[in-house]
Amino acid sequence: MSQTPRDPSTPVQGVALDMDGLLFDTENLYWEVGQRLLVPRGHSFCSQLQQRMMGRIGVAAIQEMIDFHSLDDDPHELLAESDEIYSDLLGAGPPAMPGMPELIAALRCQGIPFGVATSSRGRFALRILRAQPWFESLAFLLTGDDVQFGKPHPEMYLLAANRLRIEPARMLVLEDSGNGSAAGVAAGAVVIAVPSEHTRQHAFPGVHAIAQTLADPVIHRLLNNEVSADSATG
Repeated sequence: MSQTPRDPSTPVQGVALDMDGLLFDTENLYWEVGQRLLVPRGHSFCSQLQQRMMGRIGVAAIQEMIDFHSLDDDPHELLAESDEIYSDLLGAGPPAMPGMPELIAALRCQGIPFGVATSSRGRFALRILRAQPWFESLAFLLTGDDVQFGKPHPEMYLLAANRLRIEPARMLVLEDSGNGSAAGVAAGAVVIAVPSEHTRQHAFPGVHAIAQTLADPVIHRLLNNEVSADSATG
């Protein structure tokens, strides 16, 4: 797990984007899924549990829920129930997060290769992303189905750098959660955290900067290779 500090003079050569809570406002949907799973079982979904589940993949995420509330459900059966609820709630697709269309337009205009690295199940990621006009511009799509270990393990972002055919230190990772940011930092990538309303209380140690939205100048300065005094102090 590399955590080599980034040389600010090294240009970004590729970008790995998280999906949930970063590109699309799906966290409210996940919150509703959690409530629909837990209320009939005598519990409620909460921020602490959401933070534990973020970045985990499939059964591992559901196991966090089971452990948190000491449920006696089979994790595979509970995951299937969760998938059914999420599929119904997803409908025509979630709204874009602020600044997402402009960020994608900038990446395409500048010819910077980019892809999506999400812990979501493949079928849901494809359902959301295929509806986007820029889907064919993706250099890669990695989902929870493609890795053995979920975030904060660096596997997802090491694989993303490999797909981009660049060193991790030359890859920008944009993440909204503490677990996702930790995965990028552990992989040796340049990480900018873009917290959502659900993740503003997360810790983001080791990130290059903390942005307000995807339209934040700190992101675009880095894409333009403009060296600045950006810091992760928020």
